[in-house]
Amino acid sequence: MNAETPLLIILGPTASGKTHLATRVAHEIGGEIISADSRQVYRQMDIGTGKDLEEYVVNGVNIPYHLIDIREAGDKYNVNDFQHDFTNSYRGIVAASRIPVVCGGTGFYLYALLKGHANDTVPVNEALRTELELLTNEQLTARFHNSQSHYHALADISTRKRLIRALEIATYLNAHPETNIDFGNQSVAYPAMLFGLNPPVETRRERISKRLSVRLKQGLIEEVQNILNQGITPDSLIYYGLEYKYVTLYLTGEMTFDEMHSKLETEIHRFAKRQMTFFRKMEKDGLKINWIPDEWSEQEKIRFVIQHYREFKSGNAGNM
Repeated sequence: MNAETPLLIILGPTASGKTHLATRVAHEIGGEIISADSRQVYRQMDIGTGKDLEEYVVNGVNIPYHLIDIREAGDKYNVNDFQHDFTNSYRGIVAASRIPVVCGGTGFYLYALLKGHANDTVPVNEALRTELELLTNEQLTARFHNSQSHYHALADISTRKRLIRALEIATYLNAHPETNIDFGNQSVAYPAMLFGLNPPVETRRERISKRLSVRLKQGLIEEVQNILNQGITPDSLIYYGLEYKYVTLYLTGEMTFDEMHSKLETEIHRFAKRQMTFFRKMEKDGLKINWIPDEWSEQEKIRFVIQHYREFKSGNAGNM
């Protein structure tokens, strides 16, 4: 597939205002939203994933969106599924002479689109490497084969260096099963213009805390209970992490409400920090992100995004 129409990507950590800006930009530029969020693909998981579907109506106009509500709660969805579904959505949008506006905070998904593969997305773990360097090759090999990772069949462990990297990847995938990367998969690398939202840390923390309280009042606990009532196992919901993990632990009696609220709030803050770490990694890997000042007005942000995207699109067309 020839990726001709560049992606307009709006990324950022949780509670940075991505959806609001993306839908406004899409409205102005004749675009459609493609979600790059690993949990918004699931039906019924609305409040906890922050779908904010009301944002997709701008001045009375419905903004088309893709890759939201496409799987049942309890299913597994990974980066390879995303790449496949994204390609179909992209083709349809471009065929209709519309602009693909990608909005999301799942760095793995974005990286896979922009690099054409996902294997480089597993970050270096210096602490683990230091620990592994103390082991013999036999010990490393035994540890790798005891790691219970689906990466076994794909890994090249022909040298000590590659064996340590394989252990690093296997360890990461065990800690982040939702990524479920097929390292043999290759896909198109899309040209793209990236824009980032990154409010000051204190502002972000305030927004996260306020938003969590609002979501609890909006029925987050009832949403999780409803999914459990349909026969989805607690472990299946815990798998999705954050809101679904901790509210499930509360509903199954393993936490008090106050413990759940406090722990969940802390984990969302940590999650936002990890998102920013991944975006910085993307930049180190040569992906330029145009960071938009938080203090700008909405109209300033919209104008900045549209102007720079159009300039990029024009230049990209000239190079085809």
